[in-house]
Amino acid sequence: MMKKKLVEKGMEYLFLLAALVSIVAVLLICFFMFVNGFPAIKEIGFIQFIFGTNWSPGNEPPSFGILPMIVGSLYVTAGAVIIGVPLGIFTAIYMSSFCKKRLYRFLKPITELLAGIPSIVYGFFGMVILVPFIRVFFGGNGNSILTAALLLGIMILPTIIGISEAALRAVPEAYYEGAVALGASHERAVMFTILPAARSGVLASVILGIGRAIGETMAVIMVVGNQARIPDSILEGVRTLTTNIVLEMGYAADLHREALIATGVVLFVFILILNMCFAIVKAKSEVR
Repeated sequence: MMKKKLVEKGMEYLFLLAALVSIVAVLLICFFMFVNGFPAIKEIGFIQFIFGTNWSPGNEPPSFGILPMIVGSLYVTAGAVIIGVPLGIFTAIYMSSFCKKRLYRFLKPITELLAGIPSIVYGFFGMVILVPFIRVFFGGNGNSILTAALLLGIMILPTIIGISEAALRAVPEAYYEGAVALGASHERAVMFTILPAARSGVLASVILGIGRAIGETMAVIMVVGNQARIPDSILEGVRTLTTNIVLEMGYAADLHREALIATGVVLFVFILILNMCFAIVKAKSEVR
């Protein structure tokens, strides 16, 4: 009996240690980002850094305005959400409530395989297939917001499908049976009873998908054009916050390097705001 209690206590402390390591890791990342990023923001000026439209670190004097990158990130992420979220949720609904078992055995591994494909492979696919397709059918040179949004929309599908399907399957069977007993068809029971009941999990999948889209780098860098400007059309190239860091960190020094770290701070704050919004929405949905 005593041995069993010692094992249980030991496992409890082990789990506590794992949780503390995770918390410390997040705090260290925050500390590194803010300590190294804030001096650059202070030296450049908050207004000039966030709302400046000229990024010219090689000029004299240098200019560090990241508004074009912020706009580019928002455009590309919004496009990915418009493309990927409806497709992902509808696929999850089909797989959880409409798909035949034989077909499900084929579809499920494919959606899981999408999650395991490296970003660089997605980038090659976008460069070889999507860029020429956009160039021929929509115009421009193909390296554009639309191409990056389409590619990211595909990349966030496995996240949205997997989590949304799990959330839909977790809804108690009694919800569906009650709706059918009241005269609802299978389709109406799924769309107006099961889906609303799973909204917390579905919303979580969307938030994680957005996080994946806004933080993606390698695939985006190969198709987005990498031009630090505010675009007038979705067929123009842009530069995102992540691609800006990757393109220039290898040779950056002094204030230039600090400005790139500060760009990471802005991206980090975006993710924090996204998670806070999700927490607020989830809390409101649980109260209802």
